[in-house]
Amino acid sequence: MAPILKTLNFDNRFLNDLPADSDLSNSRRQVHNACYSFVEPAKVSAPSLVSFSKEAAALLDLSADDINSDEFLKAFSGNQMLEGTKPYAMCYGGHQFGNWAGQLGDGRAINLGEVVNAQGDYWAVQLKGAGPTPYSRTADGLAVLRSSVREYLCSEAMFHLGVPTTRALSLINTGEEVMRDILYNGNAAYEPGTVVCRLSPSFVRFGSFQIFSSRNEHDELKQLADATIAHHFSELLDAHEVGSKELYLAWFNEVCQRTMTMVVEWMRVGFVHGVMNTDNMSILGLTIDYGPYGWLDDFNPEWTPNTTDSQNRRYRYGQQANVALWNCFQLANSLYPLIGETDGLERTLEDLQSSYQTQWLEMMSKKLGFKSVENGDQALFERLEALLAKVETDMTIFYRCLAGDDLSLASFSDAYYQDKHDQDYSLAMNRWLDDYANRRAKEAIEPGARIKAMNSVNPLYVFRNYLAQLAIDKAEAGDHSMVNELLNVFRNPYEQQEGMEAYALKRPEWARSKVGCSMLSCSS
Repeated sequence: MAPILKTLNFDNRFLNDLPADSDLSNSRRQVHNACYSFVEPAKVSAPSLVSFSKEAAALLDLSADDINSDEFLKAFSGNQMLEGTKPYAMCYGGHQFGNWAGQLGDGRAINLGEVVNAQGDYWAVQLKGAGPTPYSRTADGLAVLRSSVREYLCSEAMFHLGVPTTRALSLINTGEEVMRDILYNGNAAYEPGTVVCRLSPSFVRFGSFQIFSSRNEHDELKQLADATIAHHFSELLDAHEVGSKELYLAWFNEVCQRTMTMVVEWMRVGFVHGVMNTDNMSILGLTIDYGPYGWLDDFNPEWTPNTTDSQNRRYRYGQQANVALWNCFQLANSLYPLIGETDGLERTLEDLQSSYQTQWLEMMSKKLGFKSVENGDQALFERLEALLAKVETDMTIFYRCLAGDDLSLASFSDAYYQDKHDQDYSLAMNRWLDDYANRRAKEAIEPGARIKAMNSVNPLYVFRNYLAQLAIDKAEAGDHSMVNELLNVFRNPYEQQEGMEAYALKRPEWARSKVGCSMLSCSS
């Protein structure tokens, strides 16, 4: 057997501890009383490696030589099963755009199993775009290069930005052609098929619990909760008895806090998830399911990257914390059968909004170079965001400029999409800059240390929407160089990189409304 196949140590505790679907057929159906269904990936005709993340590879103790082997290509395209794997798709439900959608599940993702690395850490290994499953409904279970490049690069970019996230190991073209209608407007076309290998300590979602609760399958609900706590929240068992109401409440509180911490980090870097349905919410508080996401170019709290959300803008940038709270409320409803009373759940939810506000204030304080939050800071932060939204202002560039010693309005010219501003805006912005300079002076921080601290939380490079599209255009033409160059740039998003200056510029005018550079569909 080839070396790569012996390297990975699979210990499938998710499968061992939780109930399986007794139907072994790969037919589209409703699956009851089960957390997963066994299913094998579809075979592909001509797999070829586009890119891999060396940092993600290290999580599985894999070297570059391992990744570049034929054995890896076969195994991580789905053509050959690794020793110890038992491929499966997970069952879950969810609220989509605020409405209960019933059973959803892994419709185009197949889990190979859980790998235990040399440090004893568990990593669930999943192939996205590996073919149909019992949860695929009317879809084909496949993925295209366009959406796969976006998920692969953004997963790794978010990790290096310090945002809680699932990871991406590899990007493999399958040699197949896949039909997609990118804008849902009747103009379907063939695109290159691709498989992304995703890694996470767990792919369990809010919807994993919702499906059991909605069906009154309370035994399975308890099994999943107990296994999730034992596998991923075991520290809670030091203070609470297994199966106790107090344990479930402490766990729910921890899930809620992690979720809000994740959203605060999204807000810090200008990330908009775009489809915060409950089936897309990780129980570990990790960013998951990079579909129609986007990055703020100009600071616009009302912006959503999702064409499906264009009318109601439920998942807009400025609404993400409220949606996270709503999702936590839905999770509370699904966990109620385990607890039998609402008081503890309600207290957590009531405290959550103030917890988010506290975290947001601390985050903004760091972005502006303050040691701590003082009275009056919240008003200062809110005034700034109102001014950033008043005219087209590049969020990423503005905060990098703010770290400098020159606080004249002219020093922010690179951050504006228009050359001139009216007198009212100029007066208001200059007034804010004066107030900020006075507040900053109270800190008594040496300028070099302050600049370093601010630049460590305000990135220079983010995965702008138009950069994603440029990389996709090249990759679809067979040139993978920009995919790999962007991956390398995003390894150090806070540091100036020689020759990479173009990747730190604001969105070019041609990208303002170009497909893929502005809003995207869920097909993206």
